[in-house]
Amino acid sequence: MTRSPLALAALATVALPGLDAYDVHRPPRSGEDFDVAVVIDAQRQRWVVRAPQHAVAGAALEAEVALLDALGPFADDGRLPFAVPRPAGFAHLPEGGRACVHREVPGRPLQLEALRPGPGLAAEVGRALAAVHELPTAVVENAGLPVYDAAGYRERRQAEVDEAARTGLVPASLLRRWEEMLEDVAMWRFRPTVVHGDLSADHVLVADGTVAGVLDWGSAMVADPADDLSWLLVAAPQDAVDAILEAYLLRRTELTDPHLSDRALLAGELALARWLLHGVRTHQQDVVDDAVLMLQDLDEHTRADEATAAH
Repeated sequence: MTRSPLALAALATVALPGLDAYDVHRPPRSGEDFDVAVVIDAQRQRWVVRAPQHAVAGAALEAEVALLDALGPFADDGRLPFAVPRPAGFAHLPEGGRACVHREVPGRPLQLEALRPGPGLAAEVGRALAAVHELPTAVVENAGLPVYDAAGYRERRQAEVDEAARTGLVPASLLRRWEEMLEDVAMWRFRPTVVHGDLSADHVLVADGTVAGVLDWGSAMVADPADDLSWLLVAAPQDAVDAILEAYLLRRTELTDPHLSDRALLAGELALARWLLHGVRTHQQDVVDDAVLMLQDLDEHTRADEATAAH
């Protein structure tokens, strides 16, 4: 069920006894699995309340809360150079599970098109990502979130490609390209790290020219660090990408991954396959149609690039 902002405000007052809710509104984007509202109290402090819409989301929220509790000390001592949500209270839901309340992390969503080369915000984004990937993997393992080794993660990617191929909706030349990259054993020799797993402009908050906060850690895992870089390599201005990668690599202690960018670009392409599979699994024809168009566009671009390189 979908809860109204007023119902979510009531949950916030249960989770935080003494909270005097003055105003409440929905954020511009709240996702599909959670009901989310921003509650403003009488002191004008802003609180975010998240209530899972189903049992799977509830289980994911519990794992995310455990991870956030573990990340707090890393943000406090500067090993994470940004804020993370800090769960402050919970309210039990009639159907089971809990709603979680935390202070709103200040900042505004990152605007990729505004990134510029040099030592500014682009470099700060690179350093922030590197800090995530330098976290001890135990913080994810202890939260009960997924842990993959390099071979297992490659198999996971292969399974996605196989499932996408069975739909008959992926261009054959794209499938061949993906298969060749997955069969290149050298590409898949990497050290798994903590990854956020769902980075986007909405989940990276900036303020005063730096990364101020990172939200929505429910997809975190130990896996391929290239995944967290893929959205930047695909969508950020190319001259800013160089600054991101340079700052990222300078901050990392693991510098023996020559195929990091290749896997990041592949991850960006496979995101379209996952979007297609999401549409197929949920029987949303508009999502399927959207994914098919993007895959066809990607196929045209990659074939043109390969022809240019061959020429």
